[in-house]
Amino acid sequence: MRQRWCKNWTRSNKALEGPSIVSQAIHHHTFRNGLTLLLERMEHVRSAALYFLVPAGCIHDPPKHLGVASVLADMITRGAGDRDSRELTLALDGLGLDRDESVGGIHVRFWGATLARSLPAALDIYADILRRPHLPEDEMEAVQALALQDLQSLEDEPKQKVLIELRKHHYPSPLGQDRRGTVEGIESLTAEVIRKQYRRLFRARGTILSVAGNIEWEPLRDQVERLFGDWTEGEEPAVTLGPQPTNLEHIHKETTQTQIAIAYKSVHVGEPDYYSAQGAVNVLSGGMSSRLFTEVREKRGLCYSVWASYQTFKDRASVLCYAGSTNERAQETLDVTLGELKRLGEGIEPEEVERVQAGLKSSLIMQQESTNARAGALASDWYFLGRVRSFDEIQREIDALTPQGIVAHLNRCPPKDFTIVTLGPNPLKVST
Repeated sequence: MRQRWCKNWTRSNKALEGPSIVSQAIHHHTFRNGLTLLLERMEHVRSAALYFLVPAGCIHDPPKHLGVASVLADMITRGAGDRDSRELTLALDGLGLDRDESVGGIHVRFWGATLARSLPAALDIYADILRRPHLPEDEMEAVQALALQDLQSLEDEPKQKVLIELRKHHYPSPLGQDRRGTVEGIESLTAEVIRKQYRRLFRARGTILSVAGNIEWEPLRDQVERLFGDWTEGEEPAVTLGPQPTNLEHIHKETTQTQIAIAYKSVHVGEPDYYSAQGAVNVLSGGMSSRLFTEVREKRGLCYSVWASYQTFKDRASVLCYAGSTNERAQETLDVTLGELKRLGEGIEPEEVERVQAGLKSSLIMQQESTNARAGALASDWYFLGRVRSFDEIQREIDALTPQGIVAHLNRCPPKDFTIVTLGPNPLKVST
């Protein structure tokens, strides 16, 4: 029954022209001020989730105020509209709203899930949060203290630290910036700096609101138009990329373990090879029978953790890899991991592709059952593609994966020109 329902999805992206495009499952509409609303109606559930993508991520942090996006994301929920911080928290809790805010490179994300009947009231409150936040000066000290604690906790999390440094060395600034910022950046913040950043970046154009759950389209669209239709359109700030950073770095730290992080270029979402690239990554790191786990961890016992993952921006993408090893075996771990990355294009077995297909389909099906996951997927698809992919479209692409197709992709886009960052007492040798 679930599959039959999904076959009715529309693949039109005419919403940018103005009128609403409606199908039995997906609705979307772009308002005059540039705000896009998406809805996937899920009649079989009693819940609903909302998901805002606001183009105010940490790539827009000024060099003197690194960390301002994260502090703003915390401050923005400390009072809004006619509610102070405590009243706002009580109102959201009173709706039974499971919620969170997070900061990425491009966006600040706000999401919440509750009973479908409570979603309109939640949207009323989020309109205040996004459009009429207090950003109270008397909360600054507490928020800065939390941000500094978050930053300082990285000293006890070497895995996170090495991955943060990997992105800084793999992507040109500011794409590799970390949301946590710097001690100097956080300490430099004032309430007026926070308010200036809010006024500069929070706007209707480019913001995406996606909703998934047992919600009617027309009342939702009318409510969003009432709440956000007169929100200032705003302009997208220019982002100037810096030079490509150095691709090798060692962070000295007297530890009993060495952290290894590797990155290399891939194809970004929307390119013809996108699904083959995903297939290749999942051959490397798609479970306990994947190549990295089997060859690096199981057969040789070189490390306690090893994996690869895919990360994409609109115009570029990468595969990020991690391995954590003892100091004594770190060099061998690096050598074997790089060897497996290079060997991937030499051939892939049919059973490896079958395993990858099973894993991807399982993830896809589980996503279909979660309003949170669906709301997030709608917003992500719209940002990257300007449309929403249907269940059938994704399943067809997964079914079309073959060993030959993945190898052909790897021949066109082989793992090479690695960015390598290590953390531990001794630097490792990298053969060129």
